[in-house]
Amino acid sequence: MAALSVFGITRRGLMWIVSGAPRRQFWFPSRKEKEPVLAETVEEVKKEPILACPPLRSQTYIPPDDLQSRLESCVKEVFGPSVPRNWQDISLDDGYLKFSLLAHLADDLGHAVPNSRLHQMCRVRDVLDFYNVPVQDRSKFDELMANNLPPNLKISWGY
Repeated sequence: MAALSVFGITRRGLMWIVSGAPRRQFWFPSRKEKEPVLAETVEEVKKEPILACPPLRSQTYIPPDDLQSRLESCVKEVFGPSVPRNWQDISLDDGYLKFSLLAHLADDLGHAVPNSRLHQMCRVRDVLDFYNVPVQDRSKFDELMANNLPPNLKISWGY
């Protein structure tokens, strides 16, 4: 096969050869050789973390004695002053009003309805029932340890 040479470029078969320049520089001119990393600069001393984990928030909730009057005042604030006598049967179908009521109660009482229970809040009565239930900040293991356990059962936290 004859070779065709024009301006220093030669074609032999399916390959183009540029005379005077290595093939690597022709195809990858912008690639630079990486300098080796010195082992002395890579070594780092691991230190103890500066930030400690924050303490867990207390989730204890004890319903206040005047819960019903507080809830009624929040309902009047959100739904307007002309609330019917049976204010506990007011429907919470409107998402904006439901959000406003639950946000006011969460700020006022310091206890919010979790996302997993929002779909159960259909009427104001459901909200009242939710806020009437006290919440303890103890796990089931803590409750078991507080009870009188049989002598052959012991719960140890050092695992």
